[in-house]
Amino acid sequence: MKYFYFLAFSIFLFSSCRPYKSTVEKPNQKTYEQFRGEQNIFSSNDGNIHYIDKGKGEVIVLLHGVPTSGWLYRNMIDGLVDNGYRVIVPDMLGYGASDSPKEYDLYSEEKHADRILDLMDDLQIKRWTQVMHDAGGLWTWELIKKQPDRITSLIILNTIIYENGFNPPIRFKPGFFARTAMWSYRNGISTNAMFHKLFKSGLIENKLNKIDVEGYKVSLLEGKTRGMYYFFSNTCNYLPDYSSIIKNLNIPKLLIWGKQDEFLVFNNMKNDVMTDLNLSEENIHLIEAKHFIQEEKPEEINTLILDFLKH
Repeated sequence: MKYFYFLAFSIFLFSSCRPYKSTVEKPNQKTYEQFRGEQNIFSSNDGNIHYIDKGKGEVIVLLHGVPTSGWLYRNMIDGLVDNGYRVIVPDMLGYGASDSPKEYDLYSEEKHADRILDLMDDLQIKRWTQVMHDAGGLWTWELIKKQPDRITSLIILNTIIYENGFNPPIRFKPGFFARTAMWSYRNGISTNAMFHKLFKSGLIENKLNKIDVEGYKVSLLEGKTRGMYYFFSNTCNYLPDYSSIIKNLNIPKLLIWGKQDEFLVFNNMKNDVMTDLNLSEENIHLIEAKHFIQEEKPEEINTLILDFLKH
C-alpha cells in the first residue's frame, strides 16, 4: 500500500501537464480577483469564512466540495439571482479565500456543519434551499442531523451519499506521504498536475482556460491544503454513515447528476439512493457530464433548479 501512495505521489510530482486546454478568454469572463472582491467575511469561532451574498428573495445556498470552493458556482449565481433568489455561496474553512487554521479536527464534517449554521444565524436566515456537491453532501447530512428544520428543500449535485460508487481520485493515510503531497500542492510543484488529472477525469471535455483554473489554484498556492489533508486522509478512509438521516429526510428533493462521473458512480448506488431518499423519477436528472457539472452544464442545472423550486 505504501508503494501505491508513493507511486501516486510521484505521478503528480513529475508531471508538467497544464490543467487547462484553452488560452482564449471567454466573453464577459469574471476573474478570480473580481470574484473575491464580491465576497463578504464572516468571523466564525474557527476563522474567517468568505462568502457571496447576492440578490433578494428566498434563499439558496450553493455548497462546494473538495478541492474546490465557491468559485465552482460562478457561472450559476447570476442566473439564480436574476430569477428572484438570494444566493449564498460560502468558501468553507480551508478552501478558497477562507482561513486555513492548523487544527486537524476543525475540518471534520461536524465542524463544517456548525460553521454553516453559524453563518446562517449571523445572516438571520432561518430556512433555505440547499444545493450541495461532492463533500458538501457530507457537511449537509451533518447539518440536517443537527438542525433538521433549517433546510426546506435539497438539491443534490454529484454528492457523496454512500460508500457504493464513492471512488475518490486520491486516498492517503495520515502522515508523511499525505503531508508531502499537500506540500507539493502548496509550493506549485505538482499543483498543475493535480488539476490536470482532476479535470481530465472530471470533465467530458476540458474547456477551462487559464482564468477558470486560476480560481482553483490560487488558494492552494496560498497554502490552503489543510481541509484537503483531512478529507483525503480521514474522510476518504472512514466515510461517515448518514443512512438514518437520509432515510428520514421528509423535504422536497431534486437530484441532478453527471452520468459519466468517475468519482461518484451513480449506477453503483442508484437503487439505494432512490429508495432511501424516496426520489420520484421526475426529480432525477442524469445529464451528459462527469463530476464537475457546474463547469459543464451551468445553464441546464439552473433551469432544472428553477423549475423544481417553482413547482
